[in-house]
Amino acid sequence: MFSVFIDGKEGTTGLEIYERLGKRKDIELITLPEELRKDKRARTECLNSADICFLCLPDDAAKEAVAAVSNQKVKIIDASTAHRTAEGWVYGFPELSKVRRAQIAEAMRVSNPGCYATGFISIVAPLVKGGIVAPDYPFVAQGISGYSGAGKKGIAAYNDPQRGKEYDAPRHYALRLAHKHLPEMVRECGLIHSPIFTPAVCDYYSGMSVTVPLYGRLMAKKLTISALREYFAEYYATQNYVKIPSEAEIPAYLAANSLAGTNYLKIYIVGSDEQIFIASVFDNLGKGASGAAVQNMNIMLGIDERVSLD
Repeated sequence: MFSVFIDGKEGTTGLEIYERLGKRKDIELITLPEELRKDKRARTECLNSADICFLCLPDDAAKEAVAAVSNQKVKIIDASTAHRTAEGWVYGFPELSKVRRAQIAEAMRVSNPGCYATGFISIVAPLVKGGIVAPDYPFVAQGISGYSGAGKKGIAAYNDPQRGKEYDAPRHYALRLAHKHLPEMVRECGLIHSPIFTPAVCDYYSGMSVTVPLYGRLMAKKLTISALREYFAEYYATQNYVKIPSEAEIPAYLAANSLAGTNYLKIYIVGSDEQIFIASVFDNLGKGASGAAVQNMNIMLGIDERVSLD
């Protein structure tokens, strides 16, 4: 039996983790009474009494929570942005490599990847690692997400019957091209330059796609689109949750919410040998947040990673 404390279980990610773990017989969830939810001393006691803690908090609060953990045996998974490029933390994307999976298994501190970063890294890291594109390739990426990733206020705004008509259409944001996920995207992919990344939030609840176009003439290795698809299929061949659809499985329309409610991520590779379009489709609440966090927890505790996720 493992004891688990979710600090910030009232937020979207925290609630999702709580629901995923609530029925497990190998997990004891440590909870605080509502009246003690903001009691610093009570929270600190919970943080130090658990085998593993999830931090579903704003960045500054996550840093404070880590500082409050004095018990050296407590493992931490931070779902905030605070530690994704910090020394001493393992970036929690086990599909990246066998080495990364082993590092997560041994880690005391794991930073859960950002949702958009998960989609971008799943595409770009294999390209750079395989020498298919150079680290200085001028990447451009587009992200589309359901409004569940907008936080409590954003969700309330979308569900407001009196909302403005602008909520009916996709809304681009981070228009200064300085999205908070960029540092982890650059580091985990080994890039020299930040990509141009433009995200948009849309009028549906959950699900996400991240798309990356490639020019064949700019690739370091001139692979055909079928060879590129084979490369990705081999790269992720042993993974439970990352899949590469075949050409026959490519739909006429690619819906960003097609994997909502799952922990799966699918990478679609389409186009021609000269103009390639790669799309990563997954659930921003699943593989992009709570699903990934539970998967990392299972690995850290030596449990089958699929428990609570299939």
